Amino acid sequence: MSQQPAEYPTHRPTDEAYLDADQFDPPTSLLNLPWVDCHNHAHTLSWEDRERYSLSGCEAMVMVASGYHWTPYKPVAAEDVQFLWDDVINRKRAIERNHLFDANLALGVHTGVRIENPETLLERMAAYSQLDDVVAIGETGITPTQHAESWDLDEQRAVIGSQMELADEEDLPVILHTPNVGTDSGPEYRPEFGLPGYESNTSVVQDPVLTGENPALESVKIDIDVAAEVGLPEESIVASHADTNNVEYLLEETDCYVSFTVGYPWLTGIDATDVANTIEEYGPDRVMMDTDCANILKTDVFSVKRSILELYRQGIDEDDVRQVVLDNPRDVFGLG
Repeated sequence: MSQQPAEYPTHRPTDEAYLDADQFDPPTSLLNLPWVDCHNHAHTLSWEDRERYSLSGCEAMVMVASGYHWTPYKPVAAEDVQFLWDDVINRKRAIERNHLFDANLALGVHTGVRIENPETLLERMAAYSQLDDVVAIGETGITPTQHAESWDLDEQRAVIGSQMELADEEDLPVILHTPNVGTDSGPEYRPEFGLPGYESNTSVVQDPVLTGENPALESVKIDIDVAAEVGLPEESIVASHADTNNVEYLLEETDCYVSFTVGYPWLTGIDATDVANTIEEYGPDRVMMDTDCANILKTDVFSVKRSILELYRQGIDEDDVRQVVLDNPRDVFGLG
């Protein structure tokens, strides 16, 4: 940034006259810093939304083809989930050709709704996991409450364990879905509206299969136990949707990476301030960010780019910002 003259020919003193003599020289390189979105569902977005990733400097992404939200039927059959995998494979090349970023894939079995005949799906997953386009297994993980049909904990553990075992065999990281505790600061909505910003039928939510004082955190602890049982190293786990409820456990008691989903703070309560606080307390070595943008949610494609600038405003060094948004996801997912 160019040095400004010490005095201006103004009629009377302006704010400039009262600023410190030393000029602030911000790192304009942050404006052009490439970044990686390590968890989104960009294949479900509009062409314009994906173009926004390009405009904001997204170099690469991991498009997650695991999600009970996208399946056309409830209950969900194995072939419904396999369709999700086929759909994202079908669209990957066209997305890259149109938008120039590197679109990588993650395939998994989400436990947000019970899936019929999951054994069939897990058998087919082995062949998919060997594709060069697939850089991760997931998202998956214990979910305390399901849509449409409950899935008991033992069955969830078995499905998650099989995926973690496969990830270990194929030397792939696992994207772990960690339940958020959310925010209580939002308004009350009319029951007939459901939850504005969330286009999924919340009326079919089932009674929780995991209860207690803190089921969201307990879910994560079960996931880590399952990983230990099957021999998956903790450093191969990226705990997505990290929040203030689980980050202390994950960064103090495990070797997992954490990824803060900053794409919809209206629902999760998570924003750049939480990321900055975590970096200041634990350092940047195991921290990432993601948008989790999807077509059923009110999400912000620009959220990571905005957070890059906000992290610096909140005192995080430029090198640490780069490590969080670029170096860490590159290393963990083998990108670039």
